[in-house]
Amino acid sequence: MRVAVISDIHSNVHALEAVLAEIDHESPDAIWCLGDIVGYGPRPDECCSLVQERASVCLCGNHDLGVRGDVDLDDFAPDAAAAALWTRGMLGERAKVFLGSLGPMGEADGVQLFHASPRDPVWEYILTDQAALAALELTSAALVLVGHSHVPLAVTVDEGQLEGGHAPAGTEIELGERRWLLNPGSVGQPRDGDLRAAWLMLDLAARKASFRRVDYAIAKTQAEIREAGLPQILGDRLAAGA
Repeated sequence: MRVAVISDIHSNVHALEAVLAEIDHESPDAIWCLGDIVGYGPRPDECCSLVQERASVCLCGNHDLGVRGDVDLDDFAPDAAAAALWTRGMLGERAKVFLGSLGPMGEADGVQLFHASPRDPVWEYILTDQAALAALELTSAALVLVGHSHVPLAVTVDEGQLEGGHAPAGTEIELGERRWLLNPGSVGQPRDGDLRAAWLMLDLAARKASFRRVDYAIAKTQAEIREAGLPQILGDRLAAGA
């Protein structure tokens, strides 16, 4: 079983299309999405449609829940809240129904999936050793996948010691017999200093993971953000990878 894993698309259709084109070259058996399809970006309907058509497993993230009205927008930063309100007004009925059908955690082929973390599937960022260790302690699967932080991650525990960390482009992991926690990084708004859209290729049978990046038309997304009247920072940060 070969699976492409994507997360944190954030209504950036140009990044999503670039990633899907690369995924198509690999011909995986499935695509899994870890949530935050919408929020921040200018093309929510198109991103929802593509994910609904292509992903066999999909979670919702905190931004998806904010757009749905299931979490209070006061919990978001001002720019994120403004984008969520804008998205509510722009989202078509089909996309609303799709987002409404999703939950923030799940399981597929023996892999446990969370948008954010096992401890808090909606909000917790796994960016520290303590959070990563807690995530592995609170789960039982050999492989655990999370998104939300927008930073690709590969961590494992060996004899009680946490190993690994940030997984930049080109990182290849032999998963072996250990338990692993992986984050594919963000398709639509990377935050690890690499501007390129991120995704993860898994071979569950061979127990291998490959972290990938792909260029996309950042300037087009930035122009669409300006045209939509969304906060300028949401376009600026795409050029910083932060």
